[in-house]
Amino acid sequence: MHRIRLIVLSVLSVFVAAATVGIGLGTASAATTDTTTPTTTTTTPAKTVWLCRPGLADNPCTPSLTTTKAAFSGKVLGVNKTQAAAHPKIDCFYVYPTVSDQKSPNADLTVDPQQRSIALYQASMFSRDCRVFAPMYRQLTLSNIGGAATQAQATMAYDDVAAAWQTYLRQYNKGRGVVLIGHSQGAFILRKLIANQVDSKPAARKLLVSAVLLGGNVAVKKGSDTGGDFHHIRACHSATQVGCVIAYSTFGATPPADSVFGRTTAAGMQVLCTNPAALGGGSGLLNPLLPTQPFAPGSSIAAGIALLGIHAPSVTTPWVSTPGAYTARCSSAGGANVLTITPRDGAPLLHPSPLVTWGLHLVDVNIAFGNLVSVVASEAAAYHPAH
Repeated sequence: MHRIRLIVLSVLSVFVAAATVGIGLGTASAATTDTTTPTTTTTTPAKTVWLCRPGLADNPCTPSLTTTKAAFSGKVLGVNKTQAAAHPKIDCFYVYPTVSDQKSPNADLTVDPQQRSIALYQASMFSRDCRVFAPMYRQLTLSNIGGAATQAQATMAYDDVAAAWQTYLRQYNKGRGVVLIGHSQGAFILRKLIANQVDSKPAARKLLVSAVLLGGNVAVKKGSDTGGDFHHIRACHSATQVGCVIAYSTFGATPPADSVFGRTTAAGMQVLCTNPAALGGGSGLLNPLLPTQPFAPGSSIAAGIALLGIHAPSVTTPWVSTPGAYTARCSSAGGANVLTITPRDGAPLLHPSPLVTWGLHLVDVNIAFGNLVSVVASEAAAYHPAH
């Protein structure tokens, strides 16, 4: 167990490196234009390689979505033979978190098992209601840790995503509404992309169905739902509101004083928390949703997931959901604005991974995946009459 904890600590330390080079961890805004002139690492965007795209062979974002609903007692509550939309009316643009175990500072564009697994775990269920586009990018890798990343290396990761976004707009969008989805490093990059290329541009804002930015410390002015990272894009307060942002980081207990998520040192700012189970405020029931396929065996992220203590009911379908297994509410206890979850009906108490300072970062998406998918479906229905 000690060995696994050390491995996962190395995995997540990449975000400390990200913070030091401006991706945006713990800062008031990730929208600052990069002015560093690269000296050892090129920032020329690579030609876009798609991890997920409509029509792509062996697409990890279009698996079977058949889901067994079960209680933690083992009782099966039903099976949903969910199908991907044949003609979805909106798109989803997904940027994955740090998963690469490559040994270079920046990953190359090889589609490794880690990228395929994370697309399955975090993006594929959105195919129920949208066409999913997910670019590969030269992300900061898990080996680039401890504050060692340079500005040029971080810029390389951002530039690849920004170039993919422009490729998507030119070749595939054709005026369709789009949901921008990112977790962790992906959320930090999308914070900057939205600030630079969406929030300040009315035509681009018109395309925005919503942004789902999890584990990314989205900043707003204290007492407000905007004014930090974004000046026009507000927090989502209902499932039919469009052009808004959903953002949170998950904890199972009051965050410690040195928690990595939910805090900012920027004067007059706070980290945004929107509860996906109760966007209007208060508490709500979460609908956790997990693939039954293990995350890329032998990977560092798989080791981190093992620390969490997830014991989902055993089922034979590709997905398992445990609706109502946890309650969730946004809390500022301990001075951090986070989504606090509480188990119910026999659900396990999840363990922080790798340390209490990170909370339940690795389950930010899946602990509320059913809620997020439902919200996106409602937003998509609301978007078209308005646009």
